[in-house]
Amino acid sequence: MWGRADRAVKLLERNIPSILRLTRGVDLKVNRRLCSKPLEESPPQARSRSALRVPGHKPTDWEKKCLLWAGHFKKPEDIPETVSIEAIRAAQTTLRVKVSYVMIALTILGCIAMVIRGKQAIKRHESLTSINLEKKAQWKEEATQSTSAKP
Repeated sequence: MWGRADRAVKLLERNIPSILRLTRGVDLKVNRRLCSKPLEESPPQARSRSALRVPGHKPTDWEKKCLLWAGHFKKPEDIPETVSIEAIRAAQTTLRVKVSYVMIALTILGCIAMVIRGKQAIKRHESLTSINLEKKAQWKEEATQSTSAKP
């Protein structure tokens, strides 16, 4: 079994350098031995602009509000007819950050409010365990009353 594997490895070792010799110094993109079509050179594209990028984008009403709220423009009249996509994305990112800051602040305020209410409940001698014990005692009374009321 191992003899066959050794022979296969030896055959591959012999053939690999010959393959490397064929492709050494040759651009692999241009090497089209098996293709019957001649190689057509495409004109180089400008790297400064992507082919998918739109030079101007007409903003929707929501995007205009985003641009205003993010502070990119002062008034709705200041927004031009076409705005770059990058400006809209930057405004949306700014709004996301502002909304997250507001959510953080509201979470902190909610935590502080809960701490204050908890301290007030302790002053009134209220706790979850005492409330639960009172409810269970009430349920037990109702259960005994309902069983004693049945003839």
